Formats: sequence, C-alpha cells, structure tokens
Amino acid sequence: MEFTPKEIAPLASIEDWEEDVIIRYPEPHTRAKEEYRNYDNPERDTVREFYRLNHKFQTYDFVKQKQAEFLKFDRTEMPIWDAFEFLNTLVDDSDPDTSLDQWQHLLQTSEAIRADGHPDWFVLTGLLHDMGKVLCLFGEPQWAVVGDTFPVGCKHSDAIVYPEYFEANPDSRDERYNTKYGIYEPNCGLRNVDMSWGHDEYLYQMTKDYLPEPALYMIRYHSFYAQHREHAYDHLLDDHDREMFEWVKKFNPYDLYSKLPVPPDTEALKPYYKALVAKYLPANLKF
Repeated sequence: MEFTPKEIAPLASIEDWEEDVIIRYPEPHTRAKEEYRNYDNPERDTVREFYRLNHKFQTYDFVKQKQAEFLKFDRTEMPIWDAFEFLNTLVDDSDPDTSLDQWQHLLQTSEAIRADGHPDWFVLTGLLHDMGKVLCLFGEPQWAVVGDTFPVGCKHSDAIVYPEYFEANPDSRDERYNTKYGIYEPNCGLRNVDMSWGHDEYLYQMTKDYLPEPALYMIRYHSFYAQHREHAYDHLLDDHDREMFEWVKKFNPYDLYSKLPVPPDTEALKPYYKALVAKYLPANLKF
C-alpha cells in the first residue's frame, strides 16, 4: 500500500500522542483534566487525525509487512548513544507540557524510577522505553510508530480510543479477523498475538535477548492502554501475562507523569547511564 504525503503529515510530533494519553489517563492528585487540552473537542485536530490514519491502516497484513521489513535489523548498526542523539531531533515546540527533547524525557523517566529505589534493570527500561521511535527517522509515518497499541487479527475493542475509525479498516469487514477471538484461541497468551506495529514492538524485538522479562513486558506493552487500563483483552491473556502486567502497571506512571519543566543534568548523569547500558547491552545495537 502506498501512502501519500497528505496521509502521513497531520501529526506534528510524536509528543502530540503522549500529551493526549495524559489527558485520557490522568493520575489522581495531578493537574485537573480541564487544565489539559480538551480531548473531545481539541483546539488542534492532529490527535484525532492521527488515530483516523492509525486505525484505518493498522491491519493484520500491514503488521506482518512491517515485521518482515524491520525485524531483520539490517538497516544500520550503532552505539546506543548515537540512537539517543537521533531522538534529540524529535522535539515538539508547541507541546504545552514540556519543551524537552526525547532524550531528556527518557532521562526524567529513568531518574524518577531510580529515585524510588527500583532495580537497575527497571531504571534502564525507563531510559530505553521510547528508543524504538527511531523508526520515524527511517521514514516511517508517525501513525506507524506511536499511538495506543492493540491486537490485530481479531475484533477491535470499543475500549480503544476513537473506535469509530476502525470502520475504515478492512479487517473489520474480514470474517477471519472481525470476531472476538479472530485467528487466536481463548487465553492463548500475548506471545501468540500480533500487536499493531510501532516503537514498542520494534524495541522489544531489538532487546529481547538482553533484558529481564519484566523489562521486556514494560517495553512491549506500555502503549497497550485498552488492556492495562481497560482490561479489554483479558480473553487473550494467560496467567503468565496477568502476572507480568503488574510490571507494566508499575511502569506506566513513570512514563506519563515524570515530565518536569527543568531538564535533567545530562552530562552529570552520563557516566552512571553509560555504565548501566554497558552492563546489559552490547556495544552496538542493530537497527
């Protein structure tokens, strides 16, 4: 399928989605929802248009195509710090909640985790969790990189944001994919379920040989809000998924609510994080 520039342009920045997630899932004792951009009637239509494209084009066949295209990891090989430099190009100057680049967001997330005394692999997960967004720098449209993730190959849940946009998705009219279980078996386990394509799955596949399983669940499913907030896909989870999702729930607040207006002291923190990265990951990663 060929995508025109008009179709891949409407989301100004990946932060548009992240800001929207905070609106939909505010933490207790944080700013009132009214203090954020109104979700039902936003001043800007970028988020709504983002999900229109995401829900239209994230089909089972599209996911399989992207898996075949990117999971060979044959595009480049580089130190992880070069990837962080790439992420510094992903900045949204219009974001009302933070003017920080992606690298600084990752540092704020990992520092909040470290301050609470979690294991070092948990801290590293905070540092890494959005690194898969380098997909944007390989020319991928933003609706194929960020956004709430969901299973493909079965019926789309009404708990997914803007479910009405799935009407334009051909899978919703395909009898193979439009039933509750679709191509899957009851409680088959998420390891047997294909998720919509994006930075979560890409980074999971990149790091799956290096990190503890709870870290990998956090990376792979931190955008799966229909499940870890709404429990919409309990019928696909097995007991092991339910156990591991407790880690996803622990991680989520650090991702969404660690943004502060003051940037972290990058140079002062680098020695700690360079040693931490070296403890778990190879000198170079394949992208």
